[in-house]
Amino acid sequence: MFAAMLFAISTVAIAQFGMYYWRAVLASVASQPVSESVIAAISAENRALRAADFVQFAGIHALTPNLTPRGGGLGLVRFYYGLTRALNMLVGVRVPAVAQWIEREGTICARYAAVQIDQRLQANMELAAALRSC
Repeated sequence: MFAAMLFAISTVAIAQFGMYYWRAVLASVASQPVSESVIAAISAENRALRAADFVQFAGIHALTPNLTPRGGGLGLVRFYYGLTRALNMLVGVRVPAVAQWIEREGTICARYAAVQIDQRLQANMELAAALRSC
């Protein structure tokens, strides 16, 4: 009995640690600067990025080729964004503080997608320059 309880507590603790670590990585990547060309791609030059911009950035991300072997997909971020949208529909209307938190999380997702696009474009330009120099 004690072993099962200890296993359950350990499983929950490691899952919570994993979630917090993933969220920290997401926020860290989202805090990087985004080029003006990526922001101009969704016509957001004169305003701050919003949570609703994630959908446009995800569409652009799907169109940009990934020529480098490393990852950089939006699978988990897309799931997290959908989860926050569902939570907004359930609770956000009734609780303004939750709605504000959801908007901040959506904005982080949008910035993450924008940074991923920027990194892909930069890596593709470097690869093209390397191929031209051969």
